[in-house]
Amino acid sequence: MFQKQLMMRKMLYVLIPLYLFSIYLYGWRPLAVGAVVFFFGIMTEYLFMKQRKQKVSEAVLVTSMLYTLSLPPLVPLWIAAVGIVFGVLFGKSIYGGFGRNIFNPAITGRLFIYVTFPTVMTGGWMVPGSFGKAAVDAVSTATPLKEMSLGMFPSLGSLITGIRPGAIGESGVILIVLGGLYLVYTKTASWRIILSTLLSFTVLQGIFYYFGFSPVPVLQSLLSGSILFVACFMATDPVSAAKKKTGQLLYGILIGSVFVLVRDFSLFPEGASFAILMGNTFASLFDEWGGKLEKRKKAAVSKGAAK
Repeated sequence: MFQKQLMMRKMLYVLIPLYLFSIYLYGWRPLAVGAVVFFFGIMTEYLFMKQRKQKVSEAVLVTSMLYTLSLPPLVPLWIAAVGIVFGVLFGKSIYGGFGRNIFNPAITGRLFIYVTFPTVMTGGWMVPGSFGKAAVDAVSTATPLKEMSLGMFPSLGSLITGIRPGAIGESGVILIVLGGLYLVYTKTASWRIILSTLLSFTVLQGIFYYFGFSPVPVLQSLLSGSILFVACFMATDPVSAAKKKTGQLLYGILIGSVFVLVRDFSLFPEGASFAILMGNTFASLFDEWGGKLEKRKKAAVSKGAAK
């Protein structure tokens, strides 16, 4: 039924531990959200590919997993279904399927419901821990980003261990870092994209904090929200990301910068979806610029060697 794609399987290998950790944090909610998302995501691609007499790609499994992990644990299941159908259909299928899309389908679906249902998407958080038992009747709570905007700073211990409110898969900092290292080691993800995204985020957030434009210190900002998750797993999408070395650096810088600008100056508490789609939009242009720069460098080296 599925096209075998080794790179996509490696992505699943690093995302599954995050999903299991989310079950510890939120109990049955990630299981329910995941079941709905995978069913509608796979069926949407199946119906599209059936007309072309082709198999469903394993990439849709990664899309469904990334999308699930990016959602608030209290998101209504029907909204989760609407988002994944929109993402797979309009973020991937209408372009011709795997390898032809210019936008990350998981982020496309998430941004659609993020803008369409902002109250739900910015308030569906749970108190994490003990397989969801820490939340009494699934009462909504505030995320670290919201708390820090009000001058209340969570402990670094809770941010590092991941026992704090947030999207289903964004808080497992240790698992995210280990997963990112694995993807870089196996050459599944570009270290240039990860590094440039995190460095640009860190530098710009540091500047804003130093000059008083943001109340959040750099370290707390890095460990809060979804910046690490986005840098390691979303920005590095092999299809919609930049391909050239220089292009990847520019691509990461744009994502990290937009992430900070949206987080610090907009009405939205997080800038992940906007940053990724902005990067996707300019990826091909960055590759064009990067290709020209690399050709100039090679030409300069060839001239120097000839002399």
